[in-house]
Amino acid sequence: MKSMSASIALLPRLVRFRDAPGYLGMDRNRFNQEVRPYLTTIPIGHQGIAFDRLELDAWVEDYISRNGRRPKAPKLEDDTCQNVTECRGSAKKAGSGKLKNAVDMHQEGGSEKAQAYLLALRQNST
Repeated sequence: MKSMSASIALLPRLVRFRDAPGYLGMDRNRFNQEVRPYLTTIPIGHQGIAFDRLELDAWVEDYISRNGRRPKAPKLEDDTCQNVTECRGSAKKAGSGKLKNAVDMHQEGGSEKAQAYLLALRQNST
C-alpha cells in the first residue's frame, strides 16, 4: 500500500522559461511582450532562467480581473408564467443577493502575498 505522501503531486515553485508560456496557455512571443516585464527573473545555473509560479498565478488573476467577461445572467422568468409582467415583477422582488464571480471569491480568500503582488501590478500598469 502506498503511503499518503507518495500520492500527493507537488508543483514546482520555479517554472523554467521554456515552460512558463505553456503554463499560462500562450505562445512565447506573447509571453515575452505581455507577461515577462512584470515578473522577477530567477537565474538557474549558468544560462537557465525561471519564474516564480506564484507570480505567474498573480499575473493571471490580475489579467482576468481586467479582461475577463462574466457569463450572461440566466433568465429569471418562469416559462410557465401566463402574465409576463407579473413574472418579471416577482423575480425582481425575489432576493437581493449578490452574485460573485470566481475571481471575487478567490480574491476574498487569496493569500496576502498574492493580493499585495496584484496591487503592485495594478499600480505599475497605470
